[in-house]
Amino acid sequence: MSDAINGKLAAARAALQFIEEEMIVGIGSGSTVNHLIDEIASRRQRLRGAVSSSEASTARLRAAGIEVLDLNRTGDLELYIDGADETDAHRRLIKGGGAALTREKIVAAASRRFVCIVDESKQVDVLGRFPLPVEVIPMARSYVARQLVKLGGQPMWRENVLTDNGNQILDVHGLRILDPPALESALNDIAGVVTVGLFAKRAADVVLIGGPGGVRRLG
Repeated sequence: MSDAINGKLAAARAALQFIEEEMIVGIGSGSTVNHLIDEIASRRQRLRGAVSSSEASTARLRAAGIEVLDLNRTGDLELYIDGADETDAHRRLIKGGGAALTREKIVAAASRRFVCIVDESKQVDVLGRFPLPVEVIPMARSYVARQLVKLGGQPMWRENVLTDNGNQILDVHGLRILDPPALESALNDIAGVVTVGLFAKRAADVVLIGGPGGVRRLG
């Protein structure tokens, strides 16, 4: 098993300590979260249910026998667990490599505690090495791309990809994100942007980083 896979599995297992019996847990998406779902199922932890941030995670949760609940019915959540494409030392994140950023941001906003699980390859000094995903209304794609160029980015349309919301993704290359909250606000203000994959204004409360030496915790 590779170091990256071992790191993801270690981080997923470390996150189990935050899950209490009969809790409703927000569940993100991606390969590290898949390990988490499998661990919850194998240990037969009793959950009241889960609020899922993607159709892929919903299918995996149901296959594991975990009831998937609607956030409109559950209200605010105690806990949300998700992965990330990048994290800095301040627990600010880039997410959206799997195109689930909008639902992920909604569930994170509705949760009292946000625990992020990653392998150590995802930690960076400055966000932006991973192209920043921006979810856009289809008719606004070219307009938004022009505005992103003005901000110094190099947007690329993620062709043949639709989000679970029926929208499109622009991946913005070439950014060194020195002020993540300010950039998050600026991008969200562009007409046609649904949301941006910067989780800076609502950063993670805890980041668990798995690696060959075990799991390190930020926060």
